[in-house]
Amino acid sequence: MDDEDTRDYKEPCPQCSEVNWGLTEESKFYCKSCHTVIEKTKEIDPIETYSLNSKVQSINRGLKRKRKDEKGWDWFVCEAFQFILQKQAEALQKLGVDARIKDDVICNLWRRYLQKNKVAYVKRKLGSLTDSESNASLSEPDSELEAFGLEDNSTGGEISATDRLESATSVCSGSVDGRLFVKENNPLKMSMPLTLAFCYLSLLWLRESITLSDLLRFVFNEHIPYMKAEQYIPDELKIHGPDIKIFQVQYLPEYSVITKKTFELGTFLDLPRFPPITENCYLHPNVLCMKYLMEANLPDELHVWTSRVANKLCLDDATYLTFDPLQERKKMVQYDVQSVALIIVVLKLLFVLDDHTEWTLAECASRSNKNKKGKMLFDYKEWYKTMKVTLDKSQRQLAEEKARFIWKSNRILYYSKNVKGVFTKRKQMARNLHQQFSNLAESAPDDGKQSPSSFLFNWEEENIDMTCFHGHSLEGIMQQNAKTKNSDYWLSSLKKCRTKICKHWTLYDESNFPRSYHFVLSLFCFMLRLELCIVHHEVCSIEYQLFNYKFKGLQKN
Repeated sequence: MDDEDTRDYKEPCPQCSEVNWGLTEESKFYCKSCHTVIEKTKEIDPIETYSLNSKVQSINRGLKRKRKDEKGWDWFVCEAFQFILQKQAEALQKLGVDARIKDDVICNLWRRYLQKNKVAYVKRKLGSLTDSESNASLSEPDSELEAFGLEDNSTGGEISATDRLESATSVCSGSVDGRLFVKENNPLKMSMPLTLAFCYLSLLWLRESITLSDLLRFVFNEHIPYMKAEQYIPDELKIHGPDIKIFQVQYLPEYSVITKKTFELGTFLDLPRFPPITENCYLHPNVLCMKYLMEANLPDELHVWTSRVANKLCLDDATYLTFDPLQERKKMVQYDVQSVALIIVVLKLLFVLDDHTEWTLAECASRSNKNKKGKMLFDYKEWYKTMKVTLDKSQRQLAEEKARFIWKSNRILYYSKNVKGVFTKRKQMARNLHQQFSNLAESAPDDGKQSPSSFLFNWEEENIDMTCFHGHSLEGIMQQNAKTKNSDYWLSSLKKCRTKICKHWTLYDESNFPRSYHFVLSLFCFMLRLELCIVHHEVCSIEYQLFNYKFKGLQKN
């Protein structure tokens, strides 16, 4: 029967060049000599279609089962992270970052990381390489590696999932080294938070206008690939079992964690001193303070005071601001946190924020503004009312966004043959519930992303209901207080503990502080999407440097 159906097909086999064809059960042509199956199928006479309908249906069911059991490629965990880093670099380029970030910076940092971990670009004897090790070398580095002092010590061999030969790996096998990778005990083991450390380190190298808080906000708004990272890995790389724990993100990245990993990564890579942060750079406190003053709807005149405090404490010095991994420093500068902390300290210097002084000054400014023509005096009470409404509204919107956020991607994850059906059913149920709740709320889920912006609040647009305080004057405060009296300044922390393990400064209890201070702290923490204790700790640090004599007096007592 096969001979009658295949006798008219005289094309040679692409594998062995023989003309010896047969038919499979699915009516596909296969070579009887080498058993190679080709795409050509048996042509069915239209007259016989009806009589063969049941057979055609069974063939179709067989084809569907075969698609589900498609075989994946052999792949390593570092390959998948390489795809994710590539997508993150491309996303940063779309946000307007220097085009060099992908090929010249992140790529070289990644290669250096692989070399330091002895995954690739290491000197090995060719005879000592196993099959898996020989396939684990990345593409040959180019001259750009010299920018970071990375030498080409690899023994050759390229690794690219898109160019890899399809293997006979089972669909549920996952990565080659996934199980060993999970058990590996390495403080700088590759992880999803570490990909953001690569991005932030690259942004620092290029001195881009993106702070770490901006980066994390872009991640939450899905402008930068991080959540649902598995969907950025090619379908040919089947994610199974231990791989899910490595790539599936179930919580938002923490600011302190990314800061620590960035510092550790720069030190581990032995990177040279980064380009200096000068007065013209976005990360300089004079620039960032002006940016956050505008965003918080505060008077522009406060910038003079923040500059004075920064200069007095040498926080605007290029040597202090520039990241140098080789320098013996316990932590890196948190540019955005330091800038908002400077603003809070200045507000305490001028308004005290003790739930009394600021309201007294506000009453004086209000009386002066009634009969005043021209430049208005800054009224803290009116500013508080305006920002309170704006902050409450923004906090509600953020809470709704987090509640609607879908953590799971649409990609099929191969947990195991036994539980795959259960997880698929749960995912479909969660998707249906999300759709039902959206219908109950009379709003369709918003698939569009918010336009990326470094500003959370914008006060330049004309708004009848909201007052812009940028041009308001601090003259009234200066007249009330001929000069700022440090004796009225209260310290956010009683004293600095001498023990290294004490967490006294990292804790924040709202009940121990004035409500005005708590409101200002909450406002800036919301702008940066940070915990209150992080900014409060930086305020304490600046106060300790500014009023060191007070701390010494408290310690003696």
